[in-house]
Amino acid sequence: MHSIEEKRVYGDREGAITAYVASAFGVVRVRVAGDTVGEFGLCERCEARDVATTDESVAIATDEDVRVAPLEDGDVVEESFAETGFGPAVAVGADGGELLAASPDGRVARRPAGATEWTTLTDETVASVRAIDGDLVGTEDGVYRIHDGGLDHAGLTDVRDISAAGVPLAATAEGLYKLGNGWMAVREGPFDAVSADPRSEQGTLTRAHAVASEEVYGYAGDDEWDALPDASEPIVDVGYGETVYAVTEGGTFLAAAEDGWRPHPIGVRDVTGLAVR
Repeated sequence: MHSIEEKRVYGDREGAITAYVASAFGVVRVRVAGDTVGEFGLCERCEARDVATTDESVAIATDEDVRVAPLEDGDVVEESFAETGFGPAVAVGADGGELLAASPDGRVARRPAGATEWTTLTDETVASVRAIDGDLVGTEDGVYRIHDGGLDHAGLTDVRDISAAGVPLAATAEGLYKLGNGWMAVREGPFDAVSADPRSEQGTLTRAHAVASEEVYGYAGDDEWDALPDASEPIVDVGYGETVYAVTEGGTFLAAAEDGWRPHPIGVRDVTGLAVR
């Protein structure tokens, strides 16, 4: 495994954006421009369970607390992650400028932009939370939607991942689903992860991807999903910028190019999530 005690640089290009990779070793900040990976390095040492970004901050879920770091000029300030008082967390997400988090016992809370306190959404806890995206929460017993300061069960079971952008999508143990007139099956079989470009207009999908074991599918329009080139390692999460980015459980950062995935080892293992600002 490559050491990332010191920053490593593969090149520098204008128009770069920043991706954040959560892992058991810590949070890695990766600068990318198109399909080129530039500077990357560890920006927080911890056991990160999940990662999410807003326009103003980066948040990580850890076994001790939700930690948040402010962004300056689109980047995290060195050693700026601070505890927020949420307590142990298994998932974080963002709905606009608002942060959302879930605890191991199923408590879900929100923290509006500019606020310092967390507000629990409901007195009742939900089953094991696997993912949060936008106003959707994916859990062991299905999808919940955040509504009027509470949580409403919205169907399905054994949800492993959720995507709220454009057309809501859910990866479950039984298949990949999209929300239309109720939840409609897209593909059968167990799915582990799903993502859609957050810039998608409501009611439409532009770029979206779903992961089933070692298979990756990309949305091809008209409800069609095409199998993509093998990434050689199981993909944990997908994000979007000028191109499509992904990260594997073994710590390989992937950038989509015309000839397939371009791999870039970033020196960590047991990866749990990816957030592209």
